[in-house]
Amino acid sequence: MTVDRVAPHVLAVALRRGHHFSKTPALSIRLLAGLGVEGDGHSGATVQHRYDRRRDPTKPNLRQVHLIPSELLEELRNKGFAVAPGDLGENITTAHIELAALPTGTRLYLGPRAVIELTGLREPCVLMDKFRRGLKAATLDRDVGGSRVYKAGVMAVVLADGEVAPGDAIRVALPSGQPMPLRPV
Repeated sequence: MTVDRVAPHVLAVALRRGHHFSKTPALSIRLLAGLGVEGDGHSGATVQHRYDRRRDPTKPNLRQVHLIPSELLEELRNKGFAVAPGDLGENITTAHIELAALPTGTRLYLGPRAVIELTGLREPCVLMDKFRRGLKAATLDRDVGGSRVYKAGVMAVVLADGEVAPGDAIRVALPSGQPMPLRPV
């Protein structure tokens, strides 16, 4: 498949069994509707994040898939952080798409069949500083009004099964109605 390199596309994919901060790059991942990434430690219908699971293990898993734009990785490298796809725990590293600017409920069509729906922003946590000192602060910012800006990626749920691989095109479908900005989940 030939993809226009300026159009939104998948740059890298990663997964890892168990609960670890970083994920291992892969040739492809399989998304499973209602669950997440097959074989990944955060896959499941109910919350898998360790902190949230302790509070209420019956809540739905709104963090089935974690996406980070490659442009953030480049920004962090320019600030002196050694980071590569999968290092920050993302399953999908994207290119040429401003993920955090998309509204809640946006659907992303990945490759030939997979469909995910954005649920919220990833809130930077203390584990980021354990991975690279100062990384948490580097993924937080303030907008002109002084509100906090989260730059650690976005979270999604899987609506339709499918294989996702580097080079796959990403098609964006905005939700109907009044757009609601992404909030931390």
